[in-house]
Amino acid sequence: MRTLSKWAAPLLTMAGLGLAAASPPAAPAYPDAAVRLIVPFGAGGITDIIARHLGKSLSAALGQSVVVENKAGAGGTIGATALSNAAPDGYTVFMGTVGTQVVNPLIMKSLNYDPDKFEPVGMISGSPYVLAVRSSLGISTLQDLVDYAKSNPGKLNFGSAGVGSSPQLGVELLKYTSKINMVHVPFKSGGEAVNAVLGDQVDVVMDAIPVIIPHVNAGKLKALALASDHPSQAAPGVPTSAQAGNPDLKISSWNALFAPAGTPQEVLDKLNSALREALSNPEFKQALEAQGSQPYTGAMPEYQDFISAEKSKWNTIVKEANIRIP
Repeated sequence: MRTLSKWAAPLLTMAGLGLAAASPPAAPAYPDAAVRLIVPFGAGGITDIIARHLGKSLSAALGQSVVVENKAGAGGTIGATALSNAAPDGYTVFMGTVGTQVVNPLIMKSLNYDPDKFEPVGMISGSPYVLAVRSSLGISTLQDLVDYAKSNPGKLNFGSAGVGSSPQLGVELLKYTSKINMVHVPFKSGGEAVNAVLGDQVDVVMDAIPVIIPHVNAGKLKALALASDHPSQAAPGVPTSAQAGNPDLKISSWNALFAPAGTPQEVLDKLNSALREALSNPEFKQALEAQGSQPYTGAMPEYQDFISAEKSKWNTIVKEANIRIP
């Protein structure tokens, strides 16, 4: 049996050290850099407002900066496409809405993204819509509006932020559940639609609490219903849809957090943990409530149940209203 020479052992030891030195360093723990939060709409809207509050709380939970980036246009498809093209590493996340996740695939002939391939992190919040009419219309309740519309089919019109927008869907839901007819007048933005009602050019409008309630308080709009099961301190005195006589009239500007397809599960778990921590942050909850928004828990079963119900409801409304974008 051969024995190692006196030089062999030291050489083998040195070789082992060399191999160890050549091994790649361990990957840094996620996250070790800033996270980009894409908002598919412009600055100042309800989704942008919630995103900026969320960014602060997520930053504290993750220990890294969260930078809000607005990528507006084409019904949210520009921002959604940006997410689908992003690296699946957890450093780009997205504020998904009913438009980007549910409605766009129903009304658009082709999309540059597949919302079903996004990785859901969890639900964030929902801001219930308010149905309102111009004060000069002389209508005080939801039942008054329904009665007038039935007596004068096609005479009333309503404004929205555009074809397929959430404000349009809300009024189409009212039309469907109340069996009434009103003419849709699409505008380029929700602000333009509200201004048209304020200027007595349009009769009816529906939008988020921060958009509608200041004009209600100023006496320029009359709020008829809050499209929710729960009253809101941000909309005092406005009856819920059930109280107003239409319990099926429920729509909110909701948001969920998404990551690109293929994001590793350990990164998704870290993002979900940070989201749930952010949602339990008293400062964040207070900021949401000030906007009339209701926080969710961030739990995945909550998201799965919610998105399934949304797809079923809006598929029906889109078909009934024949909403299509070429």
